Amino acid sequence: MDRRGVLDRVSAAQDGLVTRGQALRAGYRRHEIDWLVDAGRWRAVERAVYRIDGTPVHELSRRCRVRAALMSLGPCAHAVLGTAAEIHGMAGLPATGEIHLALPGQAARTRRQLPGCPGLVVHQFAHPPGSVVRVDGMAVTTPLVTLAETIRQVPRYPAVSLLDSALNRRLVTEEELLAIPPLIAGRRGAVAARGYLTEADRRAQSPLETRTRLRCVDGRVPPDALQLEVRDDDGYLLGLGDLGWRAQRVIAEADGRGPHGTPEAAYADRRRQNRIVNAGWTVLRFTWQDTLRPDYVPWTVRQALSAAAASRRSWR
Repeated sequence: MDRRGVLDRVSAAQDGLVTRGQALRAGYRRHEIDWLVDAGRWRAVERAVYRIDGTPVHELSRRCRVRAALMSLGPCAHAVLGTAAEIHGMAGLPATGEIHLALPGQAARTRRQLPGCPGLVVHQFAHPPGSVVRVDGMAVTTPLVTLAETIRQVPRYPAVSLLDSALNRRLVTEEELLAIPPLIAGRRGAVAARGYLTEADRRAQSPLETRTRLRCVDGRVPPDALQLEVRDDDGYLLGLGDLGWRAQRVIAEADGRGPHGTPEAAYADRRRQNRIVNAGWTVLRFTWQDTLRPDYVPWTVRQALSAAAASRRSWR
């Protein structure tokens, strides 16, 4: 296999990226690498890391940029905090554009300011063996360590959303979360984080569902069921409600742009809502914008619960 074939095989497992060292080992000379970069045939993504198919840097995916930053820092680097959560597929943290990586000891101090790496934050974290795993070839803290380190540093809503997401995606179990308090004992943010752990619920299927639930809890109208099955008198499943108040026959739906954003999804939502309403249930629908106001979601739920209770009394 010629040297380009070697690099193609290497880059295929690395989002199209290679390091300068990998190119040298494949048979390229230093001046050849420099010429390929100057000519635009290779793109320098981070220090000594190149995209060899010529894709412009501004068109690279977020995942590719994270991998390039890891490769540029060497074999001891690993993703932490929000970047680790992102790699694991946990949802709930706001997008900041920052890339959080860690190096042990003094190595972090000398690499915190990397030219050409905007948004890169290098932390001086020491993780014991077993705390770092590989996901698609990228070194990253384990889901449990990622949660323990992150929920201490973010507010309640994103923290609980992150915990819900990790549980829902089966990255951790409720039993494994019990190991977090000892891990964070005595550290800044530990007291608040222990409270977040008590609010985590694996049934929440999106950060929007988590935020809607927390707004209801804070407004003193907590749902008594999540992912509530609504059935007709014959037991036929009419649909699932994201949040439910069974006694008053009220459900609330958290309508995110992803799963509910297509015309087909909208049509299916309308048909399902019609079936549920015809079965005697009240259906409320909330968007992300609705959860930005602390009072709106609980006020709307309270009004619906009151109306449902009044209607039931009138039928007696």
